[in-house]
Amino acid sequence: MTADNRTFGETAIATPANLITVGRLVLTPVFIWMMVHWGAAWPTAGLGAVVAFSDGLDGIVARRMGSTRSGAFLDPLIDKIVVLSCMITLVALHHMWWLPVAIIAARELWMSWYRTVASKRGVSIPARKTAKIKTLFQDLSIAVVVTPPLANLGWFHVTILWIAVGLTVWTGVEYYVDGKRAMAIS
Repeated sequence: MTADNRTFGETAIATPANLITVGRLVLTPVFIWMMVHWGAAWPTAGLGAVVAFSDGLDGIVARRMGSTRSGAFLDPLIDKIVVLSCMITLVALHHMWWLPVAIIAARELWMSWYRTVASKRGVSIPARKTAKIKTLFQDLSIAVVVTPPLANLGWFHVTILWIAVGLTVWTGVEYYVDGKRAMAIS
C-alpha cells in the first residue's frame, strides 16, 4: 500500500485496528472468568477463539487501512498480556505446569525490553513468519485446555505447550540476531 492509499497516517491512534486490539484486551478478563468458573466449555472456547482470531483480524485491518506506530506498539504488548494472563490462570487452575509458562513469560518480557532498547536507537525489529506461528501455538496451548473434546487429553496439552515453548525461544533468538544486525547497521 502506498502512502497515498492509507486511510490512517503513521501517528494515528484511534483506528479500527487499534480498536480491535484494545477489544481483545477488554475481552480477556471475561475469558479468564469463564476459564475459572466454567472451565472447558463451548462458550469458554468460543470467546477464546474470538480473542485469538481478533489478533489476526487487527493485522489485516491495519495492513488495509495503514499501520500506525501506536498499533505497532499496542498489538505485541496486548498479545503478551492476553497470552500470559491466560496461561498464568491455567497454571493457577493446575491445567498447565509453571515451568513452560515461566519460560514463555521470561522470553516475552525480555522481548518487550529488547524492542524498547532497539526503538530508542531508532531500530524496528519486524516480526517474522515464525513469530506468527509461535503465537498460533501459544493460543493453541490455551485452546486445547478450554475446548471440551480436547480438555481430557493431557498429553496433547503438554505437547502443544512445549511446541509453543520451543517456538517462543527460537523466535527470541531470531529477534535477538535481527536486532543486533539492525543496530550494527544504524
